Amino acid sequence: MSAASRIGLGLLHRMDPERAHGLALRALRSGLMPLPGRITSERLACTVAGLRLDNPIGLAAGFDKNAEALTPLARAGFGMIEVGAVTPRPQPGNPRPRLFRLAADRAVINRFGFNNLGMEAAAARLARRPRDAVIGLNLGANKDSGDRAEDFSRVLAHCGRYVDFATVNVSSPNTEKLRDLQGGDALRALLAGVMEARRGLERPVPIFLKIAPDLEDGALGEIADVARGAGLAGIIATNTTLDRGGLTSAAKDEAGGLSGAPLFEKSTRVLARLSQLTEGRMPLIGVGGIATPEQAYAKIRAGASAVQLYSALIYAGLPLVVQIARGLDRLLEADGHPNVASAVGTRREAWL
Repeated sequence: MSAASRIGLGLLHRMDPERAHGLALRALRSGLMPLPGRITSERLACTVAGLRLDNPIGLAAGFDKNAEALTPLARAGFGMIEVGAVTPRPQPGNPRPRLFRLAADRAVINRFGFNNLGMEAAAARLARRPRDAVIGLNLGANKDSGDRAEDFSRVLAHCGRYVDFATVNVSSPNTEKLRDLQGGDALRALLAGVMEARRGLERPVPIFLKIAPDLEDGALGEIADVARGAGLAGIIATNTTLDRGGLTSAAKDEAGGLSGAPLFEKSTRVLARLSQLTEGRMPLIGVGGIATPEQAYAKIRAGASAVQLYSALIYAGLPLVVQIARGLDRLLEADGHPNVASAVGTRREAWL
């Protein structure tokens, strides 16, 4: 990390976390932040669910909730960018404070509650998106909705024409009873509506399902079956956890979802189990605790066709994207893999 990056991160870490996040987005939009542009190579370039990526390192949903910084993020080195979650109507989310750094644990707790400006605002920004990036939309439901399942379909129908993929997010712990939609019958009904909305798009896009890391093995099996039956493009494993085991930071007991370093092993084991359950036939995106090239590579060898990160950027900044992508390239080369696909699932058994 450069001296300027260290100083900038140090200043941000002295601020309230949510205010610091807002300033980081404004700095990106200002055009003053140096950005590397595309990061790719013959080994890193890959295709996931029909999406052609420069590299398999993606930005997870939550960083750019309202699609405010698409142009600079497209130059930040990511292979794909996921914005949102976006709900049909604007909503303020949960009361502040709702974002907490756990620096000693290299972790974050949030209880945002799908705060966003709604699908109308998102669609207007997505319509002006850069065309040389792979951009996805995380679909959400309003907290006070009378039909949350329909909310996902509404957002896709309204915004789907502007994105390259969409993610059904039923795994956030910060909207009451949202995770109940991960159950078999409820999930089937929800996905049927989303896939119907997808068929109505001029250009049907791949649909992913984002799941929680706190599911029991039986629930994972049911989700794998439902995902296959619904015709989903893949599964994103995983969202944040409610587990607080092993934390030492003062904010460890704050309510909300935990992300960052403590989530790495738990989410990777879920990923590997899903890879086993789907027999490696469904693309999986590994998320949770990635902060090094080695961890990105471990997710891929556990069964991920691509990965996403977010929390590690809070502690290492955007230069981390380049470090992970280039480091992953070297690791693939060292093990004799000509491309990312060659490494997918090669060490899955180690995580089961």
